Amino acid sequence: MYGAEFDVADEVLDKDFVLPLNKGKVVREGKHVTITAYARMVKVSLEAAAELEKQGISCEVISLRSIRPLDRDLIVDSIKKTNHLITVEDGWPQSGIGAEICGQVFETEAFWHLDAPVERVTSADIPMPYSLPLEQATTPRAHNVVNAVLKSLNK
Repeated sequence: MYGAEFDVADEVLDKDFVLPLNKGKVVREGKHVTITAYARMVKVSLEAAAELEKQGISCEVISLRSIRPLDRDLIVDSIKKTNHLITVEDGWPQSGIGAEICGQVFETEAFWHLDAPVERVTSADIPMPYSLPLEQATTPRAHNVVNAVLKSLNK
């Protein structure tokens, strides 16, 4: 989240404010597809959800907030509602959080609610470049998420 600026509510600035480490948050309600993301990929996912809304596709976007512990119940409940799952991360595809989410989903009743395979949106499987333009070329953008959602929904 280096260099990322965003507004926060006043209560977040209170010295006594805490968040539970094991709870994600639905940052956008939706009914057609679930998108999970964390850190800067939440913004990318919200941009994609806004674009998809113009096409009549309602995306539920979950900010994982933490990846260990992971709020598996929130993800499972969302999948039961939407029947589709897209994971978005700026890590590598192998051994990433998207792979872990898939593994956990396959071990729960959520698997039986999926109408399509899980789509994982990740960075390119290369070492991360130290040049901002090259880094931007290797990490997911909103159009990558849009394409994954459309593929999942067969559109």
